[in-house]
Amino acid sequence: MQAALELVLFATRWLLVPFYLALALAVVALLAKVGMRAYEMAVGFASASESAVMLGVLGIVDLTLTASLVVIVIFSGYVNFVARIDAERHAGWPQWMAEIDFSELKLKLMASIVAISSIKLLEAYMDVDHESDRDLAWLCGIALVFVASALLLGVADWLGHKPGSHDA
Repeated sequence: MQAALELVLFATRWLLVPFYLALALAVVALLAKVGMRAYEMAVGFASASESAVMLGVLGIVDLTLTASLVVIVIFSGYVNFVARIDAERHAGWPQWMAEIDFSELKLKLMASIVAISSIKLLEAYMDVDHESDRDLAWLCGIALVFVASALLLGVADWLGHKPGSHDA
């Protein structure tokens, strides 16, 4: 009975695959948004100000970081929770795809979130004439919370991996 239960529970990991496929579709949606932004920038380039071009580029950087974050979640989640990936069979695949562990995933996620929130804050500062003081304060506060969280997560991870930290 226990063996059958464990077999069923272990097989449920495959229920995560549709989530990863949905995330892959989200990357396609982000690609479409990047295409739209690039098109808008190209069409309005001649009449655009320098700050408008920089805001457009920052928007594309933001979407790129978000898409990269989603790809990291897809592969590391799949490898950590569903099945291993044999990177040696696929010479052109990045090596990290089969090697990222949950701890590294958390740090990469937080670093990406900090970068994305920083870009949003930079976008707001670039367009400061159209932003309220309240919105700028919230963006700064949120960015600081993400930075502090990333630092605390990094310190906790470092302390957890120190020699002797796993001794009982």
